[in-house]
Amino acid sequence: MSTKTGSCLCGGIEYEVSGPMREIIGCHCEQCRKTSGHHVAATNVAKADLTMTSDATLTWYHASDTAQRGFCNTCGGNVFWERLEGDKISIFAGTLDLPTELPFKRHIFVKDKADYFTPPEGDEVFAESD
Repeated sequence: MSTKTGSCLCGGIEYEVSGPMREIIGCHCEQCRKTSGHHVAATNVAKADLTMTSDATLTWYHASDTAQRGFCNTCGGNVFWERLEGDKISIFAGTLDLPTELPFKRHIFVKDKADYFTPPEGDEVFAESD
């Protein structure tokens, strides 16, 4: 696998991914809706395969007792979601430099989705997590 790169809008957060990434999943939980303004499209990777090349503006928000969200304190870009106990970190797909070469796979927590959104026909849909 080739190294993939990504960043927030202003470039204060830049990263490289050297290992395999999961397909893109759309999360519609209330936290993802509130932090993104819609739903989050994210992949994930082993924490060991993520290298920060710039974290000058990275701020972590402890969103619950079990997870935190990484965002840029300058441009406001949402970049990461991380379970505190685990070996994976989620990366917001829109922060990856193109081409991502990752397929969109499924929607999770659709029980909490915004009432204006209907997942496209043919997408896998789960009321909670998969």
